[in-house]
Order: sequence, then structure tokens, then C-alpha cells
Amino acid sequence: MLTVSGLSKSYGKQVLFEEVSFQVAPGERVGLVGRNGHGKTTLFRILLGEESADEGTIAVPSGYRIGHLAQRLEFPRPTVLEEAASALPRREDGTDETYRAKAVLAGLGFDEADLSRAPAELSGGFQVRLNLARVLVSAPDLLLLDEPTNYLDIVSIRWLRRFLCAWKGALVLITHDRDFMDSVTTHTMAIHRCRVRKLQGGTEKLYAQILQEETIHEQTRVNDDRKRKEAEAFINRFRAQATKAKAVQSRIKLLARHERLEKLAEIRDLDFRFNEASFVGKWMLEARGLSFRYDPARPLIERFSLAVARGDRVAVVGPNGKGKTTLLRLLVGELSPASGAVKPSMNVKIGYFGQTNVDRLNPAFSIEEEVRQGNPSLTRTQVRNLCGAMMFGGDAAEKRISVLSGGERSRVLLAKILASPVNLLLLDEPTNHLDQESVDAFLGALDAFEGAVVIVTHVERVLSALATRLVVFDGGKTELFEGGYADFLERVGWSAEGASSRAEPGARENRREQRRRRAEFVERRSRELGSLRGAIGEVEGEIVSLEERVARDEAAIVEASVRNDGPAIREASLSVATARRRIEALYDRLSVLGDELLAKEREFGPPGEEEP
Repeated sequence: MLTVSGLSKSYGKQVLFEEVSFQVAPGERVGLVGRNGHGKTTLFRILLGEESADEGTIAVPSGYRIGHLAQRLEFPRPTVLEEAASALPRREDGTDETYRAKAVLAGLGFDEADLSRAPAELSGGFQVRLNLARVLVSAPDLLLLDEPTNYLDIVSIRWLRRFLCAWKGALVLITHDRDFMDSVTTHTMAIHRCRVRKLQGGTEKLYAQILQEETIHEQTRVNDDRKRKEAEAFINRFRAQATKAKAVQSRIKLLARHERLEKLAEIRDLDFRFNEASFVGKWMLEARGLSFRYDPARPLIERFSLAVARGDRVAVVGPNGKGKTTLLRLLVGELSPASGAVKPSMNVKIGYFGQTNVDRLNPAFSIEEEVRQGNPSLTRTQVRNLCGAMMFGGDAAEKRISVLSGGERSRVLLAKILASPVNLLLLDEPTNHLDQESVDAFLGALDAFEGAVVIVTHVERVLSALATRLVVFDGGKTELFEGGYADFLERVGWSAEGASSRAEPGARENRREQRRRRAEFVERRSRELGSLRGAIGEVEGEIVSLEERVARDEAAIVEASVRNDGPAIREASLSVATARRRIEALYDRLSVLGDELLAKEREFGPPGEEEP
């Protein structure tokens, strides 16, 4: 078991966390959440001994092994398979378990030919995957994974989710993909306002608990401030009157004893609002018969056609290296097709978020200067507002591009797109460097955007929320699928997951019977989960009501004490005690319901894998 006690860490005046304590028990899979810059990766580095804490201790049992996805890429062995197998724990009986390394490598997207390649020949993304394979097969007591999906394609992410759900050791996971996290973890832990909160269940439950506590804090603070002002007014009014001296002194002592609650500092979210350009007509862009290849012997795209209409939400999906980014570069005009043509409408205005575009930001510019390049007609105030919306407020807008992290540069590029009037967005993995709250804000802005969106993403949460059409790179083909992502999983599926074999005659049930069974399953899931969530909502509502009553009764006790009103004090005290006993019982009930809900969610599985 990992035990952290009284941990604190600051950089100058910036406090990341202070006096935090928590445990990670064997078998717990913990999702670590918090805003970007609030200390999640720093906490990992402290746990690994790569950075020191200002205060506090970390205790682990003797021989306890912590595995993590290392950033340094060092591969001393000659082949990919040997490198992965080198991390396998040694068996006392000498059993060769290389098959385990092969299975993990296959799940992460390596084919048979890759196993005999030299690691140095791999792309940067596949070298990161090889590092991930090594740590997964090493079977540590505690596995620390910081954004493990960033270099994975959608098929490998789905495999990794299944692998981690079966993980027997302890796990702490950081990821911007909330659905991935909730489908894998048993507990959620947040770094919030320099403290750590951990509870059993998913992110929604934890954030709901934090919101409830902060709502109660603010209500109590406002009420206390009102009472304090009334007491101070009484003191100032009657301080000089001898007949009121006892009452004045009583109020002075009461104010001295009563701790003043501070107003919670505002925590800002990214503020996405796309600057929409008007568009007259239906079709914004048309691609006809596109073909493209880097290697003459290996075509990436062949005779592919796509028409994008106003309001379309097209997601481009598939394994890495199959042509998704290339397609976006063809559509935006960065590449020329071998055959075919791309014809944008006369009045289309494109906002393009590409991975290569991030690298093209001018390192000598300040953030403000770079954002201005997106729309030179904006005033300085407008540019500064955009910088602030991307969380570069005040002096931060003067920082040079050269000193920014990859995530910060992505936000600068997004700010440039927000600055420009657009009606067609071409987005290549725009959420990779956003935290979970920022992904929510980004999806909200896309939902409100009246133009068209073509997006490359591996995040199933984004696909499920956004896509109405898919461009699918799979099985060596590029095909247009008319429908959402859930429809695609049901009707086609990924070839690497055996969808083709299920489609063969006799290999699966009659389609009508399958739909009937699916509908029954979905209805049962909705009914049972809905009932539990409704019960949890009722319990939480009663807790909020009772805690508000406790606050009122405690205020009444204070007032009664000032009046020396014994009966009123006894009545309010009895009410407080009764309410607190009921609150304690309700929290016990809430814990039971939360466990039941978690068990049911595991039973039914995540969306997209709901076949009974």
C-alpha cells in the first residue's frame, strides 16, 4: 500500500498542494483529476522520486515496485519483442512468458513484422508505445500512467481500456478522456484548491460532492457575513452606553471566537466562442476522387470522395499511420492529391488546427503577438480578451512562444482560430493537451457552432458526443459511414476486434434478433442505473437540505445565547443533533448506493460495448 502523509509542494509563490494525505490500496484503480497546472504530473514525479516535496512523507512496503511510463526512450536490445520481453518478471521455474509481451504489443498496434524490427526504426509515437508495453508487462505493485492514450489510436485505446479493467495491482491514472477514466477506475482523486479529495466512484460523483460542499461553504459564508455585520453594527451603536455594555461585550467575544470563512477564489475555465463567418448555401467543401501516397507502393488514400455541408459533424477515425492527418492536409490545401480535387465553396472560411501548425508558431513572438496574427483587424483589448479566454490573462499574454509547453502552444493555436471569422473547422486531435473541464467547454463550443466541423480524434467521448458522419480508415480502406459512432460500432465495428468475422453468415445472430436483445439490454441498463442515480440524487438533496437546516439552527443557538434564552438554545441544539444523526445515516446510505451503482456500471460496461 502507498501511504502519503502531509505532502506539500510549491514553486515560489505558486502553491500546487499543501498538507495532502491519501492512500492507494492494493487493487485500487484511481483516476487523478485536476486542472492543468494544478500539480498532477508533479505529484507523479514526487512519488517516483524524480522531484522532492517541500514537506511530507511517502511510505511503501519493502520491495514495493512502482511502474510508470518513462519519458526517456532508451532501447538497448536489438528487437522490439526482446525489448518488451526484457521487462517481464522472472519466473522461478524458468517459464518463458514471451507470449505475454507479444499479446501486449499486438494490443498496442504492433504487427508481426514489427516484432523483429529495431526499436530505433520506430516512429516517436510507436517508441512511446513500446515503453508502455514494457511497463504493462512488468506487473508492478503500483502503475502510474500519465496520459497513456495520447500516442495511441482508437483501436489501441479500446484494448488498453480492457487491459486496465483487468489489472490486479494498484493504478493511478491521469487522462483528459473522462469516459476512459471512468470505465477503468474504481476511485477518483482530485487535486482541488491545493488539497486532495479521494472517494470511491467516478469523476461525476466526485465533482458533484465538491460542488455541493462549495455551495454550502458559500451559503454559510454569506450568512455568517450578514450576522457579523449585524453584530458589528450593534457594537458600534451601543459601545458607549453603559446599559448595553454586557450585550456589547458578549457580541465582541462571539465575533472573536467565530472563524471567518473566506470567499472561495474563482477557478476559470477556458472560454471557447468561435467567431462565426456567415455562409450562404449548403455545400462548403467537396472532395472528389482523392488519391494520395507517400510511397508509390503503398497508397494511403484511393479514389475517396466527401462532401461537407453546413452543420455537418464529420469525424475522421482509424489506426495511426493510415492517412487521417493526410486527409485533413489535403482538404486544407497543404498537400496536393495525386489525382482528384478539393473544391471549397467561394465563401468558405476555414479554421485549421493541425499538429504541424503548432510547430509553426513564431518562437520570437509573444502570445499576444501570435494571436493577433489570426486577425490583425482586432483591437488590443479584443486580442487580450482572447488571450484571457485561453487562460493567458494579464502578464501571461507577454510570454514568448519559445518558453511555452506543448499544451500551452496548442491553446495559443486555438486562440488564433477563435480570433478569425470561420465557418468550417478542420481539427486534428485538438483535445490532446486539454484537461477534462476544458474538453467539456470545447465540446460545448462545437455544439453551438453553426458551421461544419471535420475532426480527427481518438477520444470516444468526443466521437459519441459530436459525430454524425464518419470517415473510417480501417482494413486498408477509406470509407464514409453515414451515422454516429455508436451506430458504427454496432453495424460495422473495428476489423482488429474481429468485426469482420462476426459479420460472416452463421457467425452472428439474425440482425433483427440482435437488435431486439440490444434494445432489451439498453432498456434494463437505463432502468436499473436510472433508479440508482435517482435514489442517490434524493439522498444528496436531503443531505443538502439538512445541512442548511443545521446552519440555520446553529445561527439560532448563537442568537439565543446572546439573549440568554435557555429553552430556545435547547430546542435548536436538539434539532442540530437530530439533523446530524440523520446526515450521518444518509452518508452511509449514499456510500451503499454508490457501491451498488459502481457494481452495476461495471456489469453493464461502458457505452459502445453494450452487447449482452
